[in-house]
Amino acid sequence: MSVLLTTTCAVPAAGAVLTAALPAGATEARRRTTKTVALAVSAVTLALAAVVALRFDPHGARYQLTESYSWIRSFGITFSLGVDGIGAVLALLTAVLVPMVMLASWHDADPGPAAPDGTLDPDTFERRRRTQGFFALILAVEAMVIVSFYATDVFLFYVFFEAMLIPMYFLIGGFGDRAGGPESARQRSYAAVKFLLYNLLGGLVMLAAVIGLYVLAQDQGFGTFDLPTLTDAIADGSLKLSGTAQNALFLGFFFAFAVKAPLWPLHTWLPNAMGEATAGTAVLITAVVDKVGTFAMLRFCLGLFPDASKTFAPAILVLSLIGIVYGALLAIGQKDIKRLVAYASISHFGFIIMGIFAMTSQGQSGATLYMVNHGLSTAAWMLVAGFLISRRGSRLIADYGGVQKIAPVLAGTFLIGSLATLSLPGLAPFVSEFLVLVGTFTRYPAIGVIATVGIVLAALYALLLYQRTMTGPVKEGVRSMSDLKVRELAVVAPLVALTILLGVYPKPLTDLVNPSVDATLSQVHRTDPAPAHPVAATSGGEQK
Repeated sequence: MSVLLTTTCAVPAAGAVLTAALPAGATEARRRTTKTVALAVSAVTLALAAVVALRFDPHGARYQLTESYSWIRSFGITFSLGVDGIGAVLALLTAVLVPMVMLASWHDADPGPAAPDGTLDPDTFERRRRTQGFFALILAVEAMVIVSFYATDVFLFYVFFEAMLIPMYFLIGGFGDRAGGPESARQRSYAAVKFLLYNLLGGLVMLAAVIGLYVLAQDQGFGTFDLPTLTDAIADGSLKLSGTAQNALFLGFFFAFAVKAPLWPLHTWLPNAMGEATAGTAVLITAVVDKVGTFAMLRFCLGLFPDASKTFAPAILVLSLIGIVYGALLAIGQKDIKRLVAYASISHFGFIIMGIFAMTSQGQSGATLYMVNHGLSTAAWMLVAGFLISRRGSRLIADYGGVQKIAPVLAGTFLIGSLATLSLPGLAPFVSEFLVLVGTFTRYPAIGVIATVGIVLAALYALLLYQRTMTGPVKEGVRSMSDLKVRELAVVAPLVALTILLGVYPKPLTDLVNPSVDATLSQVHRTDPAPAHPVAATSGGEQK
């Protein structure tokens, strides 16, 4: 039995413990050691996740590199891991982004300037004392997210789905954005508590559904939480769930995932959390943690409850459509750069969920690609925005202007992030958004047509943000702004390169995810709709 998946999950977990145990960062040398160790651990995790993706055979079994260890025998709970194409790609995305987040956040836990009398205020002292805690929390989030993508035991998934909230809570509440102003500590606390309460509520509802699923399965001789066993039993009819039971269980799972994703109207925690967190933590939220919600919709909602998924699909599509338009409209009206990115992400998650529940091969392939491409493009956009904010000390759009004349490289990378966000052809998000819209239109034409409004609105908020911050007269506070440094370029360059590469050649990703998409559609007994105007049969090259 291979231990590759366990090793991939264990390395960042062990790294988190090691980083937390390092001596407190009272000196620059100690802080540098802490950061270097954490970065090295994330690099090893990236290498392991890449090996997993390379060893996955798209033409092989649904779940590969499987491992299973007994955990709680009396309830049939195991520590079972297995990877499909979608999980392999999303775990690799996580492993790519975490080193970028660490490099971008290199000084986010450093002490601020001392007071005139040489003392440090309490907040500054805490930042200095907890440098190792900051990077340990990032590694802990990475470990828990990767376990979630590999878990094939329903209870195991639930445990880590909930556990990742703890390090994220401390990252939001304990290490917030220094540009938040004098009320930042109170606002950070509010944002962290709101994040935790919303997601805990979703998790508690899901726990009730997990218990209900186990009880119903046990009554029919399936006393297990093993996902492949349960999905196969439901598919072949040996495990029968009544329509009422399946609908109730589906809603319990879906509610938790919709909060995490987030889907309108369960989204309100996201702008607060992203606005008050550091740029790196904001990337962890929207590009890493939130992807667990959309991934779980594919793996658990559609796999375990195929009939209920089809029953609720039209309603979910309407909510997704509202989220697309609502998020984009609120992004246009934002005065805060980071909250604008947050509302843009709400709109993008609407596209992802719409692609999933359109239940077509194009829609679900597009949704999976969108998870990856949104992670890359939003990470680039948000991290460059973070570099911009750290230089000016303000998140307000009105405080910027003329940046491209002072820092042309920063402005150029910000432009690429903006263009990727509006899905410019040639950049990665275009491919995924196109597939989602095509896949939705073939089954739900009206929803597909209305959803295209989101593309127009995305162009408005992305280009208006660029115009207001980067062009025009140089604002007074911008004149002394420096351009991107080597460390910052090392963060942005790989993200930009991947965004361009996957925009012109997405085949490596589609080859990995398409078999899993086909298996998911088979579970819900869905096939792609026949073309409205099929091509006439031909003979000898001539149309009959």
